[in-house]
Amino acid sequence: MFATARTHPGSNRDSSRQHNLSTVLRLVHSTAGISRAQLTRTTGLNRSTIAVLVAELSQLGLAVESDLDTAQLHGRPSIKIDPSPAALALVVNPDVDVVSVALVSLGGHIVNTVRFHTVRAPSGVEVVNIVTAVYSGMRTSLPAGHRVMGVGLAIPGLVRTDDGTVIEAPHLGWQDEPLSSRLGEALGLPVFTANDAVVGARAQAAFGAGRGVADLLYLYGGASGIGGGVISDGRLIRGAAGFAGQLGHTHVRTGGTACTCGSSGCLEAEVTRAALIEAVGLPSGEIENLEEALLEKLQDGSSNDELCAVISHQIGLLAVGLKTVMSLLNPSAIVLGGFLRILVRAAPGALEEALAGCGPRRPWENVRIELAPLGEDQILIGAAELVFEPLLADPAGYLQGLAGE
Repeated sequence: MFATARTHPGSNRDSSRQHNLSTVLRLVHSTAGISRAQLTRTTGLNRSTIAVLVAELSQLGLAVESDLDTAQLHGRPSIKIDPSPAALALVVNPDVDVVSVALVSLGGHIVNTVRFHTVRAPSGVEVVNIVTAVYSGMRTSLPAGHRVMGVGLAIPGLVRTDDGTVIEAPHLGWQDEPLSSRLGEALGLPVFTANDAVVGARAQAAFGAGRGVADLLYLYGGASGIGGGVISDGRLIRGAAGFAGQLGHTHVRTGGTACTCGSSGCLEAEVTRAALIEAVGLPSGEIENLEEALLEKLQDGSSNDELCAVISHQIGLLAVGLKTVMSLLNPSAIVLGGFLRILVRAAPGALEEALAGCGPRRPWENVRIELAPLGEDQILIGAAELVFEPLLADPAGYLQGLAGE
């Protein structure tokens, strides 16, 4: 859920301990170092109730009380509350050339990341084997008291929301792949699965450039194509079957390149990371350095006409796609991640110029365009949110359920 927190969401008259405990933990999770005084003001609960709730969260291993907050200008210093680093999610993001595995703690902090590179797109069974081996090593090095709450699985493809089955991930060659259930059986943990760009949108809304933005469009470009997530009026748009956000299949060129969806001229078929890598002349073992290598070529004058043409072509088609989705969705901000941010950095001002058009009331006229941080971290942080959501909704109940499994 992405709705902006309302003033005074708690209630001293509310007999639901679960509601108040959830309200406080959500604030602690989303606001690093929040003080008891801030919790009191934001929730409308009295100080003694906040003290009891924080004490319970601390006892559950979900919050940590730290040094006094001396930043306050008036009144007594207030104890600061942080999300516990001991509450963890194991997150997995398989792609055509790498399987990323990480531990993420409450508050969206990445603790440990392993990127297992593959020579080809891995099968579902291979992903399970890789994750099992990596997690085994991670688990043995965890300090005492640290606990993994579940697995967040970010997939570059269509995911069925009720059971986490990957209906189709064309770039991986998967169809009806029960990766969620396989991972759950192998690890003995609950598994929560969603499209990778959708979880990226969750991360941006919770901790990134989209924080506090009620109407947000997130577009991510990776090895498997382009995906997206849409937040409207503070809520993630899922669609009837959970497939909303397939923005990579927005039509941008008539008679264009064939797409894996069966159509042609789709955004992800025309605007690709592979074309950039080829134009830069980057060896396969250095793909992670694409942004640095491309910008260096442009700055030192070693870029050629082909590279400049590829950048110009892709930015032009990206603008076509963005015009379409902005006209449909009317966002106030757009966040571009993955190789899409590289395109924008490679030609400053070019995307804005391509978006310019005739007419006094263009839907994209006042849209703020932001660049997501470099790397895959936002996908991993967003995948962790899949695990933490049921924990945030019912802290004590979720932990009791884990203990009973």
